[in-house]
Amino acid sequence: MTAPELAPVLDGADYVEFKEIESENSLREFVAGVFGWSPAWVKVLFGARYVLAKALRLETAAVPRTGRLRPEDVGFEPGDRVAFFTVKSGDPERYLVAGADDSHLTGYLTVEALPRGFRLGTVVHFHNRVGPAYFALIKPFHHLVIRGMLKAGAARPA
Repeated sequence: MTAPELAPVLDGADYVEFKEIESENSLREFVAGVFGWSPAWVKVLFGARYVLAKALRLETAAVPRTGRLRPEDVGFEPGDRVAFFTVKSGDPERYLVAGADDSHLTGYLTVEALPRGFRLGTVVHFHNRVGPAYFALIKPFHHLVIRGMLKAGAARPA
């Protein structure tokens, strides 16, 4: 069961996936870990994505600049930035919906606080025929990235 606030994002989605993990972190700590996680191999993947995005003439070809994110810097208000995502809606005690728009698709990451952890969601809306083709190319890596994000979010802050 997902938070009712996610319904507008889920409506008409072409791809939806949820993963859960146990953690004692606060939602703010979890989100900071998820969106601040950026190991070298993920940066290499974004470099490859840059080449693909340029070839497909996508709007967001640039490699996103990410770095450590502190829990106190996580915003939950619509329009706030979390890494290269824009907050669509949120409640610092319950959930966060952040999205990234492009000409071929809109992708959302959702985070919901659960009684003993968190649920991380991926929601994708394709805009044209490039969307499914692009997503098919990145999907094998998506699972690895999401797994790493979950572990980073669940780890106790340093």
